[in-house]
Amino acid sequence: MMMLRKTWPLILSCVLMFACSAAPPLGDPEMPYPPSRTPKVGDILHVPTGVFVTEEQMLEAVTDARIVYVGETHDNLASRRLEMTLLRALDSRHPGGVALGMEMLTPEQQPALDRWVAGELSEKELLEQTGWYEVWRMDFDFYRELFLLCRERGIPIVGLNATRDQVKAVASGDYSKLSEEQRRQIPPLDMDDPYQRALVEAVFGGHDHGGGDKERFVRVQTLWDEIMAANVARYLASPEGAGRRMLVIAGGHHVGYGVGIPRRVFRRAPFSYVLVGNEDISFPGERRGKMMDVKLPKMPMPAYDYLIYTRYETLEKRGVRLGVLLREEESGVVIKAVSPASAAARAGLQKGDLVREVDGERVTKSFDVIYVVKRKRPGDTLELTVERDGESLQLKARLDPDAQPPRH
Repeated sequence: MMMLRKTWPLILSCVLMFACSAAPPLGDPEMPYPPSRTPKVGDILHVPTGVFVTEEQMLEAVTDARIVYVGETHDNLASRRLEMTLLRALDSRHPGGVALGMEMLTPEQQPALDRWVAGELSEKELLEQTGWYEVWRMDFDFYRELFLLCRERGIPIVGLNATRDQVKAVASGDYSKLSEEQRRQIPPLDMDDPYQRALVEAVFGGHDHGGGDKERFVRVQTLWDEIMAANVARYLASPEGAGRRMLVIAGGHHVGYGVGIPRRVFRRAPFSYVLVGNEDISFPGERRGKMMDVKLPKMPMPAYDYLIYTRYETLEKRGVRLGVLLREEESGVVIKAVSPASAAARAGLQKGDLVREVDGERVTKSFDVIYVVKRKRPGDTLELTVERDGESLQLKARLDPDAQPPRH
């Protein structure tokens, strides 16, 4: 009985220690030091300390890191200006020692990217050889200035993402259609990170999937994170990348909190890194309420080291649509279908027409038409020369706005 009485204080002490250790953290782990005032457009916050800093102070600190990750909003020009600022600062501090890694591109496109930086390709040739509008599909105008900066300064552009075939294989679980090389490039997928899974599931919930397969979505998102991380680590360990700094740009859900690409890179190659993002706090009137509704889980860490407060800006209503389906045949580029009530239909284009010229330029492949159309704006005119039943016809199409919503 005496031993039991002596044991009770020890048990109570252990219980109290456990209770103390299980106490919730102070404040908000995502914003441990709230900013001293309401942020305004142009402010830069060092999130771990809650201190506002100048652009010069941020750049001085950020350019120390081996890898700078930027979590971007794909169709926001403010994200692009941030990336331009960071890339210029890195290159100025480490001339000849910087590379740009892009989610938007894959290793399959690397030869064309290298030729672009070397000045050997025109913009049209770059877009055609990379299959930009098939792989990424967004207006190249969002990224043109980044590509021109890399060409001007000789900064290598590195394609990081998985190929479409790899994505299909991982989504379905059927690898049979992949080559041995494509299978070998798919790294082991870490599906057990609870923070990454929580973020991905939140993104899934913010899309209109129509009853889509959540596990399939998680597999594909994890593939993107793992393969981009593998390609970052591989490049920085290669002879071309040894000693270089890298600016990595990818969607915010691949970068934020460090649980997507950054953690997976660090597992492979423990380089110093910093996370930079932007948060839109001002929107043009027509964009209010139109952003993707993602309810993110509460996380036990800040999303970024530096957060830049921005105004949402995009290339509103700049895309156009001609309204034809093209196919390359021995006879040339043939119109296989014309959408009813489209610009093409109003211009008099018909199924079976051979497209010979567009705006005075000879057409030998479908991309000759696609490239010209992509550079047009709503209300612009497209002049076409087509061959129909052996007769040459000159037609003009006044182009319609593309009704497809932008990707986020």
